[in-house]
Amino acid sequence: MIVRRLQEVILKQIGKNKVLLLFGTRRVGKTILIEQIAALAKVPYLLLNGEDQEAQVLLTNRSAANYSRILGQIRLLIVDEAQAVPEIGQVLKLFIDSFKDLTIIATGSSAFDLMNKAGEPLTGRNMTFHLYPIAQLELAGESLLRTVQSLDERLIYGSYPELFNLSTLAEKENYLIELVRSYLLKDILIYEQVKNSSKLFDLLRLLAFQLGAEVSADELSRQLGLSKNTVERYLDLLAKVFIIYRVGGFSNNLRKEVTKSSKWYFYDNGIRNAIINDFRLPAVRNDMGALWENYCFAERIKKNSYELKKAEIFFWRTYDQQEIDLIEKQNAVLLAADFKWGDKQKKKPVFFAKNYPQVPFLVINKDNYLEFIQ
Repeated sequence: MIVRRLQEVILKQIGKNKVLLLFGTRRVGKTILIEQIAALAKVPYLLLNGEDQEAQVLLTNRSAANYSRILGQIRLLIVDEAQAVPEIGQVLKLFIDSFKDLTIIATGSSAFDLMNKAGEPLTGRNMTFHLYPIAQLELAGESLLRTVQSLDERLIYGSYPELFNLSTLAEKENYLIELVRSYLLKDILIYEQVKNSSKLFDLLRLLAFQLGAEVSADELSRQLGLSKNTVERYLDLLAKVFIIYRVGGFSNNLRKEVTKSSKWYFYDNGIRNAIINDFRLPAVRNDMGALWENYCFAERIKKNSYELKKAEIFFWRTYDQQEIDLIEKQNAVLLAADFKWGDKQKKKPVFFAKNYPQVPFLVINKDNYLEFIQ
């Protein structure tokens, strides 16, 4: 059993009359996590599935009297897949305002729906958490030898929880392909009524093949035969279901620095490889640099998120092609890092060293990456 890092974090909020919003893709382990939290919370709880029609009917009769009958002595209300409940924001607001000793956990696999409906009504009453595929820092019981032996596999198959229960590579490939086929875009197709799923997959394939490279919405629109506005909308939706995320260019308003470009990364290597149906092992691949960069980015994001650090991430490049993979900014403090899969070393770029002399510069490789992500 892998203990998720958010378990303790969320347990500490039980009893504080807050709505705790838990986001993450489907199959990332939200339901198991909330079941574990409910068992450990030591208060009476009620767990409802927002996709259950009976639960929807129960919740959409918005009156304090109705909610009082539902709760009784309940002190912890959990609504799984809450985005499926009509007017969920108003429902949660009435609950939390009417019952001062109540805590609510609402999970959602799509931020666009739950946040749009819950965000404004819950201003000041909610806390937001993100659950990702298993982070390396959550594998506390794993030996260093096992971690080293598993690295190649995690770079190819990723870290979705169910993969840890599958013993063969063929099973893992089949699981990821089915995950991409059946679950990945489900919320976009249902809640945003995007009918052309093939174009969404085509967009994801383009991003997967350009992993870690600067991407132009104009170029994507030409390749897909879609308007730029549609491409930008699709990118936004894919980000809000936690498949991809955008990294922008960093600048301190210096003329040589590139700021208008974007890079897109995947939260999980396995999803990226399933989208292009390429599960070849590292020894025979030509994209290991990009996979290593994607993996290190994602693991650093997980670490910062679980440690409740408000860190911003960027890349850095000048017009004469001096570049750094990652600039991390937290409370105005900067950290620079490059990710190298092989044995290559890199010095701090000259322009960066001149203009940011106090900023630490790290080269993250297989020898030191655990210090960066744990």
